This record gives sequence, structure tokens and C-alpha cells, in this order.
Amino acid sequence: MDILIVGMGKLGYKIAETLAGPEHNITVVDVDEQALTRAANRLDVLPVAGNGAQLQLLEEQGISKKDLVIAVTSSDETNVLICLTAKKLGCPRAAARVRNPDYAGQIDFLKEGLEIDFITNPELDTAMDVARYLLRGYSSHLESFAGGRVGLFEVQAQALPEVVGRTLAEVEILEEMLVGAIYRSGEVIIPSGLTRVENDDVLHLIGRREAVTALIRGHSSLGQRHVAKRVMILGGGKAAFYLASRLLANGLTVKIIEQDEDRCDYLAAQLPSALVIHGDGTDLDLLQDENLADMDALVSFTGNDEENLMLALLGKQQGVAKVVAKVSRSNFVPIIEQLGIDRAVNPVLISAGELVRFIQGGQIASLSLMFGGQAEVLEIVVPPDAPIIGRKLAEAHIPQGVILGSIVRRGQVFIPKGDFIIQAQDRVIAFCLHKQLPAVNKLFYPKRRGLGHEFWFGRKGPGKPSTD
Repeated sequence: MDILIVGMGKLGYKIAETLAGPEHNITVVDVDEQALTRAANRLDVLPVAGNGAQLQLLEEQGISKKDLVIAVTSSDETNVLICLTAKKLGCPRAAARVRNPDYAGQIDFLKEGLEIDFITNPELDTAMDVARYLLRGYSSHLESFAGGRVGLFEVQAQALPEVVGRTLAEVEILEEMLVGAIYRSGEVIIPSGLTRVENDDVLHLIGRREAVTALIRGHSSLGQRHVAKRVMILGGGKAAFYLASRLLANGLTVKIIEQDEDRCDYLAAQLPSALVIHGDGTDLDLLQDENLADMDALVSFTGNDEENLMLALLGKQQGVAKVVAKVSRSNFVPIIEQLGIDRAVNPVLISAGELVRFIQGGQIASLSLMFGGQAEVLEIVVPPDAPIIGRKLAEAHIPQGVILGSIVRRGQVFIPKGDFIIQAQDRVIAFCLHKQLPAVNKLFYPKRRGLGHEFWFGRKGPGKPSTD
């Protein structure tokens, strides 16, 4: 796929990093030559210095022959203009970042009226991710795939003492699920049955939702079910606004602490059901006066990673059941969660996952970037001509660094073993190291087609994207 990415900030870089490889030809555009140099030195991309909204630059880059343009500059209006111009010049697909809450009600118009195929909003995506976590109930991180049939659960190995020091093949309590990934000393391991669990490991368990839930309920150390009713949000930025709106709509009590007085006035006017307090969220006396210890959840959404970390740790010290911290550096996410903070969220990782899922096409039902982007969890709808169909998994030459965690067939969940045979239209939840994504391509897509190629160039021929 031939892709043009305009804007080499954090999100643009992460998208380019995730997509860079033999399956894609990527051109990156930015006015900041330093950002371009960083991308060119680290990634397999073609850098172009200039304003991506200029007609001449887009024409010089052959925009009509590109398969996709992604506009993720710092300006919403510029991103929309780039997509609109690219579409008028013949580019079949366009994606934009639009962050301003004032435009939130216009997303459908931007998609339909201006023919922008995909719009991402990192702050909104982050707020929705945190809201799902707070509303779900469990204090530990639990994600769902295949319409809720498959659960992915993150757990400290020390919370399951019966698994520490044993190989995964020896662990009986995990018979109905699979350890899809292990985070150990800053590195991601895609394990085998011979992998021995260590005390400080973080395990990612996947299996039938009921089996995962039963394991959680059977081990009190994994966290009791705790439904949040009172939430304190520190920082009143865009993500806080979106999160508060979502929580209020679900009947929760929300308290927001923000330093900027004008921003407080805006939040109070837009969120009349929330209690908005003008003050410094790092002021311990203020937090105590506002009854931090009585909160069911604390979400630290300030613009400073160190402040968010400190405040989240303070929340845990005060006995808050659920504590969430926003971090701008994606490589901090797994480290922070190991410090005892329940959930660390990175808007770039969340939004990049949504964009990459869109780019990779209709056969990818969902995609999560894990461990700061070191690994991915993909939910793949198996196409009818996938090379892996009809072969036992033990004979499919699945490389190290890739594991098929669960397979859903006609509503039934399977934890596959070596003799399992995949069929067309199965939903496969796969773990893979980022560098092994080409290997996943070879398993599920015919030669000379990568993830998303059928979506762009499949049955309808080149230049005629699917309308699915």
C-alpha cells in the first residue's frame, strides 16, 4: 500500500513506525525538518519537507496514485483541508485527526459531506477507553474481543502463587485459557509451554470470557469487582471533558479539579452536572478537603507525566480503588502499571491502534497496541483463501513471537492446540511481536497481499476500494 502521512508528531511517528515494512511504501511530510530527520533515521520512510496542505506539494507527491493519505498535524482545520484536497485530486481514501470538542457533533458530516473516510480523536478515544475500564467493575485491566466472547486479562504473576516457578505446560489452573504474552524486565515474551513463570512477570491471559471471569472471582488478590460511583478527575483538558461527559451520562458523580480559571468556567457551563473546582490538583490539602480518600476512582489527566504518576500513586496511598494515569510517552505505560497504578493510558497508542485497524482493512476486527507498541493483539476474520486454512496448527510453521490465543467459530470459543484446523470466517485473536507482523501476513493472507490489501485492491480491482 502506498501511504502519505502528513504530520510527524507523536501520532504520525507511531503510525509510521507501526506500518513501516515491506508491505507499505510510506512517505512522511512535515515542516519540521528535525522531526523528518528523526523519522528517516529510524524508519523505512521517505521524508518530504513542506506544508502538506499545499496543492503543489500534494501533486508533486503523486497524491492521485496514493492509496491513502493520513493527516495528523497539530491543526484540525489543516487536517480536514489536506484530506479534502487529496480526495479532490483522486486519492481514494483519507483519514484525519480532529480533536476539538466543538467539532465532536460534526464528525458524521465531515465523513459524509467531505468524504473523509476515517476520523480519529486521541482524547476521545482515550476517554472512552478509561470510561469502559471504570464502568466495567474489575480493578484489573480486562479487555474483550469477538463481541465479548473472549476476555483478555492482565495479572501480576505473584497474585497467582501456584504458577510462579513452573512452566506454563505444568500449570493446571490455566487449562481453559492461554498466556498470550508475558512482560518481563521491560521486554515482551510470546511464550511457549516450556516458558517458566517468574515472580515479577506480568501475564496476559486470554480465553472464554466466563473462564477469565471465574479465575478473577476465585482469586481475591486479582481484585474484587468494584463499580465506581464517585470519580475525581485531575486536569480539565479535552480528554477530561470527554470522560466526564461519558461518566455523567452513566449516572456517576464527577468532580473535576483544574488550575485554569477560564477552563473551569467552560467546563462548568458545558458540564452542569459535574462539580468543577478551580485549584491545583497537586495540592494535597485541596485533595484532602475534597475527600480524595472517599472516591471510588481517581483519573489523573494533567499535561505532565510526572504529576500524573505522583498523583496516581497518592491516590493508591489514600485507598482509592481504581487509579488511572495518562502518560504521553508510550514506553512508560508498562513500567507505570508495574508500580501499582491500575491503568496507564497513552492517547497516541490508543489512537494509533484505531487508525492502523482502519488502514489494515475489513478483515481486522480489532487491534490493540501493547507494551508501548512492542506487541500487538489482532482479531482477524479469516479470509476464504488464507494459506493457514486446512492445516493443523502444528504444521503451519507459526514462528516464535506469534501465538494464536483464541479462535471463535459460530459463537463457540476454542483455545487451539496443535491439532486444531482453522476454517474460513473464523475469528482468530493473535498475539505477535511487532516485528513479526509480516509473519502473520503470510499465515492469513495470500502471497503479495498484506493485511488490508484485499480491502484496498481485492475483488474490485486496483483503485476501486471496497465499500464494506
